[in-house]
Amino acid sequence: MGVWQKEITLVLLLLFVSIIAGTITGHLIMLLFLIMLGIIIRMILQINQFEKWISTGGRGKYPKTTGIWEEIYYHVYRLKKQDKQRKKKLGKMVDQFRQSTEALPDAAIVLGINDEIDWANKAARDVFGLHQSDKGQRIPNLIRFPDFIRYLKLRNYKDSVILPSPVDNRIILEVRVIPYGAGLRLLLAQDITQLKKMERMRKDFVANVSHELRTPLTVLKGYLETLQDLDDEQSPLLTNSFKQMLGQTERMQHLVDDLLLLTKLETQQKKTHCVDVPALLSQVCAESDVLGNSPKRIQLTLESSAHIMGEEQELRSAFTNLVVNALKYSKADSLVKVRWFQEQGFITLAIEDNGEGIPKADIPRVTERFYRVETKRLIKVNGTGLGLAIVKHVLMRHEAHLVITSELHKGSCFSCHFPVKRICN
Repeated sequence: MGVWQKEITLVLLLLFVSIIAGTITGHLIMLLFLIMLGIIIRMILQINQFEKWISTGGRGKYPKTTGIWEEIYYHVYRLKKQDKQRKKKLGKMVDQFRQSTEALPDAAIVLGINDEIDWANKAARDVFGLHQSDKGQRIPNLIRFPDFIRYLKLRNYKDSVILPSPVDNRIILEVRVIPYGAGLRLLLAQDITQLKKMERMRKDFVANVSHELRTPLTVLKGYLETLQDLDDEQSPLLTNSFKQMLGQTERMQHLVDDLLLLTKLETQQKKTHCVDVPALLSQVCAESDVLGNSPKRIQLTLESSAHIMGEEQELRSAFTNLVVNALKYSKADSLVKVRWFQEQGFITLAIEDNGEGIPKADIPRVTERFYRVETKRLIKVNGTGLGLAIVKHVLMRHEAHLVITSELHKGSCFSCHFPVKRICN
């Protein structure tokens, strides 16, 4: 028999006895009233005892009692014991997490809903100059770099932000915020000082080598052109040798020119003005069409007359690279569609061809320097492997991005998406 059944049986028995006794004595109502009053008083005393025990946090062994109240005390005590065990286990997990994050070489800061610091590891305290007493402080009040404050306000955490360490401005940090939980965020900062130094060394090396190569290449090309002019074509071997040497010299000169342009894009300050893109595209398409093997291959559609803020020569270089690539990597009699239009918050240039297409695995890499898609072609396509890298850098300098869609043997579409805020007409 369960405890509740025993309790109910006891009450019913008391009522039965009181009814019999009341009937015999003639005081039935009085006896029933006294029995119910006794039950109520007992319950009130038990509730009072329970309230006193639970108000102290239910510490220690529960008070001695009988019946249903003993079961209630037992169940509450067991729940508290289980809760205590869970808290202990959770505490160990939190300690392990903190110990592991303390050992991380990267800075980690847990931010609350209002950008307040909930917790920071040792690396974060070192590179940001934080203290234990800074817990609860809003991080924009402690790290006052405009780019970082703007990054937090925008709450667009797809990208990272680069900033110097507040403790030592020679240390360069890449900061990224990862949202998790209900309004919480994890701020991670990685020391990329060495990476930036290596990148700067690479840029300096490319720039210096490109400048140094330009002069000897110009001299070589000049002498080769002179020798070619003096050639009487009586020796086919000599004539062919001059032709090949001049072709390779021109190829190297194009490579040097592209490297110098990339260096310029990476290092030079932006000088922007309002660029008439429709007119620029008309010029680029006309020039590219003349250079192509078959004329009238380019179909230009200007659905918008929008001008954008930018650097005209950089945009010309990017657009020319895309149009020439579309002509080079498609059949000589196929059409290349160039379209300038506005939709969904962007002003877009789309260049579509019906060429050989790009394998899906290669699409993320085609904008890397010197990367060439390995495809078997009947006719070799010459190029420096820097065209799309130049396009990528030009678009980055204009707050734009490149989207590539392609299907093998069916063609490709290269779309340059400029934000509408750059429209200047």
